[in-house]
Amino acid sequence: MNLDALRQQPGVAAQPPAETTGFVFNHTMLRVKDIAASLDFYTRVLGFRLIDKRDFPEAEFSLYFLACVPEGTQVPEDDAQRRLWMAGIPGVLELTHNHGTETQDGPVYHDGNGDPRGFGHICVSVPELEAACTRFEELGVPFQKRLQDGRMKHIAFIKDPDGYWVEIISNR
Repeated sequence: MNLDALRQQPGVAAQPPAETTGFVFNHTMLRVKDIAASLDFYTRVLGFRLIDKRDFPEAEFSLYFLACVPEGTQVPEDDAQRRLWMAGIPGVLELTHNHGTETQDGPVYHDGNGDPRGFGHICVSVPELEAACTRFEELGVPFQKRLQDGRMKHIAFIKDPDGYWVEIISNR
């Protein structure tokens, strides 16, 4: 589908409103049961960097902000500067950990892919799709869909520790 056809889709504004200039799709939030398991998955398995953490002890939750930032990116040390920097970058993942959920039995959160359906997945693009999927296999990461499964041989889906789906696609 070409760009003109996309612009013709019902409900699509002919032009973004001038008032939205500078808007950035900044982050997606996932609630997680075991923050150590989730941080391990997103940093070690997918290469995200933990760029900020906010604790709210009175409300019994903590927020962890992660991003895939290019090698050599300097995350500001100053808290106010880091908050401003984070607000301007796209693709931040916010993991929300409600204290105590790690001790609860069984799943704590709905991944959105069972009934009733809702949230579906996040997506990470990789330079070498087959190599990434081989590495996930070697690390014992659970798959929802392997490259060879189904009709779509150019995407895979893996699962994080809470069962959220992560689509893996090529960025080449």
